[in-house]
Amino acid sequence: MTGDEADYRIPPGGGVPWRDLSVEERHRPPERDIEITGIETMAVAGNFTWGLVKVETNTEHYGIGETFRAEAALDMAERLIVDLAGENPLDIDRLLELMNQRYTGSGRIGQAAFTGIETALWDIKGKVLDVPVYELLGGKYRDEIRIYCDTHGGESLGQAASRDPMDVYTPESYAQAAREVVDEGFEALKFDLDVPTHRDVDTAARRLDNEAIEHKVSLVEAVRDEIGYDVDLGMDLHWNFTVETARRIGRKLEPYDLAWLEDPVPPEQLEAHARLAEELHLPILTGENLVTADAFNDYAGAGAMDIAAPDVNKCGGLWELRKIATVCDLNGIPLSPHNISSPVGTVAGAHVCAAIPNFLSLEWHARDVPWWGELVDRTDAPDDPIIGDGYIDLPEGSGLGVELDADVVEDHLVEGSTSFL
Repeated sequence: MTGDEADYRIPPGGGVPWRDLSVEERHRPPERDIEITGIETMAVAGNFTWGLVKVETNTEHYGIGETFRAEAALDMAERLIVDLAGENPLDIDRLLELMNQRYTGSGRIGQAAFTGIETALWDIKGKVLDVPVYELLGGKYRDEIRIYCDTHGGESLGQAASRDPMDVYTPESYAQAAREVVDEGFEALKFDLDVPTHRDVDTAARRLDNEAIEHKVSLVEAVRDEIGYDVDLGMDLHWNFTVETARRIGRKLEPYDLAWLEDPVPPEQLEAHARLAEELHLPILTGENLVTADAFNDYAGAGAMDIAAPDVNKCGGLWELRKIATVCDLNGIPLSPHNISSPVGTVAGAHVCAAIPNFLSLEWHARDVPWWGELVDRTDAPDDPIIGDGYIDLPEGSGLGVELDADVVEDHLVEGSTSFL
């Protein structure tokens, strides 16, 4: 490139490069004066595609993390080595600020990529300092992390494509699934309530008729009749409905003492959430489609949520999740994080949940994946399961406290993906 050509190159971050976030190492001792040397990724085929990230250093220490919904976020995560090579992985907050500055406006995909890398940095830092991640996040309020089991649409989830939905999503199937989950030791669970009904519905209108609503009420009633009221029970509407329909559903469900009604209207409709939170006598949970503490501050300030559900692998990182918890705590709002992760993201979320006061429960979305728990081994207790009797006993190994099992990874890689182990 000639000098004249160089004049036309825009500096990283755009505009005038006034805010320099680089740091020249001078004062750290040698054992902590380390550098990022590489970023590798791979995709594992669970019930969702789990995007896993490995950050390497010029020492024996490396870290693993997870992104949300994989493909685009993994591509971006790999490209971030251009910005992070040579940086000290212990400077987590500064490096997250650097990524956000370089990729302003990257949205949910960017925040998911940042989360995977940032989680891996916490894993490295814990290993370098020989402490669990929760110690780095402020210590712990609890040893065990309460899990709520996502029970989908009962035992017959997904079969309605070829069968009458009324024969699939029945009160009996919901009650049976609820009984099985409770008998496995879970004290909290939720179901999808936006399942198809027996009638043709103009889904574009986001509206249900009375018969469809009564069908949904029958599902909730059957579950409560089966498991009683001592178990927390949530219902998920997946942001599918109008305020009018969500209000009618919510009022019909008020007698069943739900733990929450989740995402009743589209995520961008802040005022609609606020209206429902004000009008309904049951908690509104939302937040899986929001990223960064700023967005949660807007929702909390508007009274648009009773329970916050930031996604563990999408919200911007473990430190961002902790900041979201602080914002919510200032507004009297507990957290029940959304989580469709492999054990890597789930354990990462558990470390944050241990370190915040306003924790309610953490989602588990993989009951139907028989090898889920085999994907990792606890470094402090290799023979112990990740989840037992509805709780995660927080790992005490350094970093996240888990390591990937190379054989299980190899058996379940997405086609075209290569293991970094």
